[in-house]
Order: sequence, then C-alpha cells, then structure tokens
Amino acid sequence: MKHALITALIGTSTLLASGTASAQAKPEDVIKYRKALMVMQANSVRPLAAMAKGQRPYDKDIAIRNAAILELTGKMMMETVAAGSDKGAETRAKPEIWSDAAGYKKVSDNYSAEAAKLSEAAKAGNVDALKAQIGGVIKACDSCHDAYRSK
Repeated sequence: MKHALITALIGTSTLLASGTASAQAKPEDVIKYRKALMVMQANSVRPLAAMAKGQRPYDKDIAIRNAAILELTGKMMMETVAAGSDKGAETRAKPEIWSDAAGYKKVSDNYSAEAAKLSEAAKAGNVDALKAQIGGVIKACDSCHDAYRSK
C-alpha cells in the first residue's frame, strides 16, 4: 500500500511541481494529492511513535526511511491547498486554510522544520533524540489538524 501511495504522490507532485501547474490542476486532483499526503504521513509516523514508546523494536533503517518521508511530505504541504481545492470532492480541510493562508503556511513550515529535525535524529541513530523529536512532529501535526481540519 505504501508503494502505491508513493507512486500516486510522485505522479501528482509532478503535476503540481510548480505554482503554475498547481494553479492549473483540477481541484479534485489536488484534493486526492492532499489526502494521499496525509495517509503517507500517518503511515510513516505510526512506526516511529511505536519505536519511541517501546512498542516496537528500534530499527534505524525503518526510522530513517519513515522520517525521510515525513521530511519530504512536509515540503509538499503548501502544494495541497491550491485555489479551488476547498470544494468538490469530499474534504475535511477547513475554509481557514484558504482564508488564513499565512497561518496555514506558518503551521506547515513548523511541521516541515520538526520533520527535518526528526530525520536528522533518525540518521544519527540516536534513539533518545528520536523519542524526543517524534513528539515535536506529532505536536506540529496536531496544531495543524486543530486549526485546519474538520473532525
């Protein structure tokens, strides 16, 4: 499933790679892209959180891979809210993403920074740093969900 989502993200990110392409993308494609990105993030954070809680043995390779996915998807967040992608297919994105674009960019940038720190901790193989930093990533996710996602 992860492979299929990565393939979908790569395909859609190619379409949305520039601001011009993003503006020309169909809103339903942007919504699919946004949903796929969120699924990738959830599927990548779960094993890291389980390692941090001691519910899963620490595996440096898995930690590096999943942290890298979180770092990459963090850089893609602003591509997921192109004009018009607030309507159409079912979406849980709140209108505030578009009416408070500066606020959304701020939480998006914060998530991206926290994910980059997590990626560095994973590469270093420092379990304690990973444990500490996964909390920062989850907090960044929650702050975005609280402000910009309908329950």
